[in-house]
Amino acid sequence: MTRQILVTSALPYANGSIHLGHLVEYIQTDIWVRFQKMRGHDCRYMCADDTHGTAIMLRAEKEGVTPEALISRVWDEHTRDFAGFHIGFDHYYSTHTEENRALASKIYLALKDAGLIEVKTIAQMFDPVKKLFLPDRFIKGECPKCGAADQYGDNCEVCGATYSPTELKNPVSAVSGATPVHKDSEHYFFKLGDCETFLREWTTSGTLQDEAANKMQEWFAQGLSNWDISRDAPYFGFEIPGAPGKYFYVWLDAPVGYMASFARYAADRGLDFEAWWGRDAKTELVHFIGKDILYFHALFWPAMLKFSGHRLPTAVYAHGFLTVNGQKMSKSRGTFITAASYLEAGLNPEWLRYYFAAKLNGSMEDIDLNLDDFVARVNSDLVGKFINIASRTAGFIHKNFDGRLADRIEQPELLAAFQAAAASLASHYESRDFGRALREIMALADRANQFVADEKPWELARQPEAAARLHQVCTVALNCFRLLSLYLKPVLPELAQKVEAFLAVEPLAWDHVNTLLLGHSINEYTHLMTRIDPKTLTAMVDANRQNLAPAPAPAPARHAEAQTHAARPAAVTIADTISIEDFARIDLRIARIAGAEHVEGADKLLRLTLDLGELGTRQIFAGIKSAYAPETLVGRLTVMVANLAPRKMKFGMSEGMVLAASGDAPGLFILSPDSGAQPGMKVK
Repeated sequence: MTRQILVTSALPYANGSIHLGHLVEYIQTDIWVRFQKMRGHDCRYMCADDTHGTAIMLRAEKEGVTPEALISRVWDEHTRDFAGFHIGFDHYYSTHTEENRALASKIYLALKDAGLIEVKTIAQMFDPVKKLFLPDRFIKGECPKCGAADQYGDNCEVCGATYSPTELKNPVSAVSGATPVHKDSEHYFFKLGDCETFLREWTTSGTLQDEAANKMQEWFAQGLSNWDISRDAPYFGFEIPGAPGKYFYVWLDAPVGYMASFARYAADRGLDFEAWWGRDAKTELVHFIGKDILYFHALFWPAMLKFSGHRLPTAVYAHGFLTVNGQKMSKSRGTFITAASYLEAGLNPEWLRYYFAAKLNGSMEDIDLNLDDFVARVNSDLVGKFINIASRTAGFIHKNFDGRLADRIEQPELLAAFQAAAASLASHYESRDFGRALREIMALADRANQFVADEKPWELARQPEAAARLHQVCTVALNCFRLLSLYLKPVLPELAQKVEAFLAVEPLAWDHVNTLLLGHSINEYTHLMTRIDPKTLTAMVDANRQNLAPAPAPAPARHAEAQTHAARPAAVTIADTISIEDFARIDLRIARIAGAEHVEGADKLLRLTLDLGELGTRQIFAGIKSAYAPETLVGRLTVMVANLAPRKMKFGMSEGMVLAASGDAPGLFILSPDSGAQPGMKVK
C-alpha cells in the first residue's frame, strides 16, 4: 500500500553557516526520505530558512544591509551547502513569506477565538541607547547564584543556574554596552497550561520516542507556563494582527514555516493543501528535530495545531548532538567544521553521509565524529569491502565475455541470502536504525568478498577450461554488488548513480531486489570511489582552526617604555592572555589524594584516586612519577581541574587533572592549599 508522507527537518536559522553538527539532522532525514521514495511511497520533504528575530535584525544592521538582503544571501549559502551533501529537499523555502504571514496570523486568530490568548503587562530589560527590549541572550552580567562574570540573561554557564534577566547583577546590554533599565510592556501569551490534558495524552500516544515521552513527564511535573508569543518593535518579523507595534516571537512563526513551505509547493503543483494539513488529513506528518528543541515541537507546536483546527504530527523524531573527537566542536581546535569548508577541502560528502549513518540508531543519543575512525571506517567499509567487489571482478567480464553477464546462475544460494536480507534492512531503515542496517550490509559485503577470495577469478582467468566458472563467479559477484548498491542507495545516492551507469540499469528501486542481472551487458568499469587521504583531513582541521586569544597589544609609543619592555629576560614569558569568561569556565576544586600507585608500563605516570568530598572520587593519571613516590602523596590535599573532559588512555579513563608547577630549576611541584581547606571546595 502506497503511503503519503510529509517530512520536515528543523529550520536552520538564517544567522550563520551550516556546520557538521547541523548536517546530522539533514543527512538522517534525507536517508529516511530516500528510502521511502525507493519503496514507492509518495514522500515529500519540506524545509525552509528560519529568518526572523532580533539577532537577524542586529546582524543586518551591523553589516549595513537590510534584513531582507541578509536572509536572501544566507538562503543562497544554505541551499548551496545542502546540495553539496545531496540533501534532496522537495522544497526549500523561507519563513519570511506571505504564505507564512497568512498562516501564522490564521493560527493566532484561531487560538484567540478559542480563548487561549491572554494579554498582560510585564517588566523587561530595555536598552536605553538602542531603544529596544533585549532578549535574554542579549543581556550579560554576573550570575546571581555564583557571581561568575559575563553570563547570559537566562542561565549561568559556570554553575548551571537558571534565572530571569532581571536577577542578573551589574547587567549590561550585549548590543550597546549600556546598563539596561526595567520597562513595562504589554505582551501576548499563549495559555499552554490550558492545553495540559490534551498534551499529556498526545505525548504518550506513541508519537514520541520513549525517552522523549519520559522527558515530557518531567516538564509536566514542573508545570506548564504560559508562553510569551510577542515581541516589541523594533523587531524583524510579522506584526500581530490587531496589535500595532507587537510582533510574533520567532518561535511562533518558525514551525508554521513547515506549513508555508508546503503551501507554496502545493500551489505550484496543484496539490490539495487541506488533504495534507487539514484536521482530517490522512497523510503521515513526520518531523525530524534535535533534542534541544523538543520542548517546542512536543508541547507548543502540537497545542497550536490542535486548537487552531489542523492535523497533528504522526511522529516527532529527535536526535542527539554531534561531538568531534569526543568533545564539543571547537574553533580553537579546528573541529567547528562548516559544510562549505569540508567540501572546499575536496572531501567526498558521501564519506560523511556514510559515517553519520553508521552512528545513528533512532535514539536521542549524541554521536561522535572521531576523525581517525572516520578515515579507517570509510576506507575499510566503502573502498576495502564494497567497491572492492566490483573492482576485482568487472574487468574479467569485459576482457573475457565482451561485457556480458552469464545467462543463468548455477549456484544461487549466496544471492538468495542477499535478496532475503531486504526485509530486515527495510525494517532498520524504517526505524531509523541506520547503524544496524549498515552493519548487516557490510556483513553481506564480507560474504561477497570471501566468495571472490575463495573462487580466485584471477587464477580462473588463466585457465581456458575454467571460462564457464569464471563467468559464473563474476556474474554472482556483480549481482551481489548491485544488491549492495541498492541497499546503500539511501545513504550514498551519488555513488548509486555511478553504479547504475556502470551496470547500465535503470535507477535502483527497493523492489528490484527480486530480480537479478542475467544475460545483461554492462559498461566498462571505472573506479567509483577513492580512499580518504588523512593529510586532506588534517589540512581541513588546520584551515578551520581559529586563534581565539586576543590580539597582542600594540607596541608602546614612548621610547622609555620600549626600553623597559626590551630589558625583560627573554626566558620569562607569559602565555597569551585569556578573558575572565575563559577563566570562569575552569572548575578548580580541592581534592584529597586517597590513593596513589605506579602504572605498569608507564614511565611517567602515577594513578591517583582523588577524594572530592560530596562530589565523589575521581581517577586521574598524572605525569609526576619522577618527582613523587606514591606513598608520599596519600593523604595530601591538592588542586584539580574538575570539569576537564574525561580522556580515555591506554591505562584507563583519566577524569581530570592535578595542578603542578615547574620551571628552570629542576623539580615538579604539585599545588597544595593552606590548612583548613576541605575536599570539594571550589577554588576562586
